[in-house]
Parts: sequence; structure tokens; C-alpha cells
Amino acid sequence: MIDIIGVQLDLGASKKGVNMGPAAVRFAGLTDMLDAEGISWEDEGDLLARTGGRSLPNMRYYEDIIELNGRVYRECRDALKRGMVPLVIGGDHSLAAGSVAATSTFYKNIGVIWVDAHADFNDDKSTVSGNVHGMPLSAVCGCGPDCLVGYDREIYTVDPQKVVIIGGRDIEPQEWEKLERYGVKVFTAKDVKELGVQHCISEAIRIAGSGTEGIHVSYDIDSMDPRIAPGVGTPVPDGLALSDGFTIASAVAASGKLLALDMVEVNPILDDRDKTARIACDLITVMLKGR
Repeated sequence: MIDIIGVQLDLGASKKGVNMGPAAVRFAGLTDMLDAEGISWEDEGDLLARTGGRSLPNMRYYEDIIELNGRVYRECRDALKRGMVPLVIGGDHSLAAGSVAATSTFYKNIGVIWVDAHADFNDDKSTVSGNVHGMPLSAVCGCGPDCLVGYDREIYTVDPQKVVIIGGRDIEPQEWEKLERYGVKVFTAKDVKELGVQHCISEAIRIAGSGTEGIHVSYDIDSMDPRIAPGVGTPVPDGLALSDGFTIASAVAASGKLLALDMVEVNPILDDRDKTARIACDLITVMLKGR
């Protein structure tokens, strides 16, 4: 059973509109596609960001993002306690600080596959933009900012050596240094082209899935080439091909290791006739087959 949790959040990003991502994905036919595949689901509706909290130049809107992520964390923990697979639809990627923390704390030992054009491995000291959607993977790995994952007395962080990024191509120098220091495996978009997507996702599942309870997949749609998926706030050229995206999704489903799924950064304001939202629906449905 899938538990759909929408998160209307754009405070972590530099462009507005991604808060309408959950509505765009539903409008593009998500539940009809799930029904067609025989996937049972419940829809919890959307969590809305509050405004008016404190902000800092190096962590913009941090107080409101932390408050909302606390609710994301609790919703996901509740779904997991009921034996469901959380499907979190965003919204900007800062929401993953709550969703991944919930999966990690519930299962104690998980791997993460982060499909993204960006590493999101900055913290409040290394960031250039101050955008919090560039920090969640670092936070859930216990590499800061700690305040992004402080939702419970007992928080289990993810072992960085059980984390794999696929599709990266806009990674800042300080992030590369930090990724290497903590042992995060990165398959860039160039690696996918040169090594083959099947090799990359097979290795990702092996690294994230070996010796763990399973895998949390956090899928940023900007991992795709913007010519294919234009409805994103931070497009980066030379991204994953459509076939790459579906090979990744099919391998995740076949692995039987999926514990939870995020689909984030769909921005309908920048989309072309719901093209990106429909791709997001298709990818979600493929990854959840058999659940």
C-alpha cells in the first residue's frame, strides 16, 4: 500500500512555482496510473509551508523549512508504522531532510539512491546561495546542518558510504571535496553515458542495498535533460535521457528493496503542457510496481 504525501514547499529553492508540483503530478494522472497497475494507495493530501519564520543569508527561510520538515517526518513515520510505503511528492528537495530522516530512523539502517543533477551536499558553512534545497542529503548523512534533521529525540542518520548519487553534473567544488571525504559514490551524467545506465544503477543498488534494510529513493526530476523535462527550477544541460530514467526506475522496482520514494522539483509554471509532470507520474508508477 502506497501513502501519498504532498508537500507544497518552494522556500528551499530560488525560483517560485515548485510548491504546485504535488497538484501538477496529481493532475497529470498519478492515481489513475497507479490504479491501472493494481497499486493500492491512500492520499493524505498536502502539507503546506508556513511563513513568517526566521531566515539567514546562509539558510534562507530555515525556520519555516524546519517546521514543515518536522511534519513531513511525522507523516512518513506514521505511514511506515502502518506498513505503508511513503510516496512524497514535492515541492523542492529540502523536504527530503524530513522524509529520509523518517525512513532512516524507522529502519535504523538504510541506503539512499539520490537521482539528481545536483549533489545537495552543502551545509550552512559551505553554501554559496543559501538555498536549503542544496543541503538535505548532507543533513540526513549527519554532515550538517544538524537543525534540518532534529525532529525526534532519536534520529538515525544515513551512512554516507551507503549513498549513491546518479545524474550529477552541477556539483560545486566544495561539495566534491566533502563527498569524497565522506565516501559518497557519485555517478555523474557523463558516467551514465560512458559506463551505461544499467551498470550505474546496478552498482547503486548493490552499494545502497547491501547490508541495509532497503533503499530510500529520492528522485529529483531535474536529473533528466531539460529538453525532456523542462518544468524544473534549476535546469542543467546534458542530463539523463528518458530511457535512462526508466531503466533506473525499472531496476529499483525489480530490486524489491524500495522502502520509500520522493519525487521532487516539478515546477508546472515552467513546464510545457504538463510534460514534466507526466514523466514524473510514469517514473513513480514504474518504481512502485509490485508494491
